[in-house]
Amino acid sequence: MIFWGLTKEPINYEFILSPIFFIFCMASTLLLMLLYSKFIFSSKTDENIFLATALIGNTGNLGIPLGIALFGEQSVPYTSIINIANIFFMYTISIYFFAREQFNFKQSLKSIFKIPVIWFALLALAVNYYKVPIPKEFDFALEMGAYTSLTLQLIIFGTYLYSVKIKTIPWKLSLQISFVKHILLPIIGILIIISFTNLNSMVASILIMELMMPLAVNNVNFSVIYNTKPTDVAATILVSSAIFVAILHFYIEIINYFIG
Repeated sequence: MIFWGLTKEPINYEFILSPIFFIFCMASTLLLMLLYSKFIFSSKTDENIFLATALIGNTGNLGIPLGIALFGEQSVPYTSIINIANIFFMYTISIYFFAREQFNFKQSLKSIFKIPVIWFALLALAVNYYKVPIPKEFDFALEMGAYTSLTLQLIIFGTYLYSVKIKTIPWKLSLQISFVKHILLPIIGILIIISFTNLNSMVASILIMELMMPLAVNNVNFSVIYNTKPTDVAATILVSSAIFVAILHFYIEIINYFIG
């Protein structure tokens, strides 16, 4: 999927800047979170979950197919490169907060290069940059594989959500995370994109859309690895996803108002 997405359009100004500003928006929001998180949570574990998960959106499982639905296939290169930026943030900053006490930051950077998607992304960017021709048949196979992987990812996402029980949801943690994910981060993103970029309207809209995505399923994987309340993390994903569905129409209207 990533290889197909990153080879669909030539590398240009927006293609380079979109992941940079995506990371900048997340980092700016994280600084604000660090200022007030200690005053909200009495539990250190809950504070770590809050800092580790609240910014990590579902830019792959939902962001790429939603981009296709809203903007067409021309959105795939941008949603794919933003997804790579999200993975980078996840495997460095997010992991740090999941395991502050036992974590070696250098090991996190090394772990990034063990992820297959990173290598396929680098290969795709090289193919794109050097304008290596891709046979039509091979491109069609990549496209079919991309759509198949989207279906499988959504099935996996649904499986995780099915395991969550409503009665066990930690509402304070879930709502604080959802506030950051669905209100604070989008507001900061819109302000930064409008004030400091001259991206075309489609790319700016895609960037804001990706910042608005609900929590990523990978948050559960990390919480299991570092033993930080995986059931609670899964519950926060359910709450975030439900809120996202409820306000998706308003998100689209907001994007149209500021960017469209």
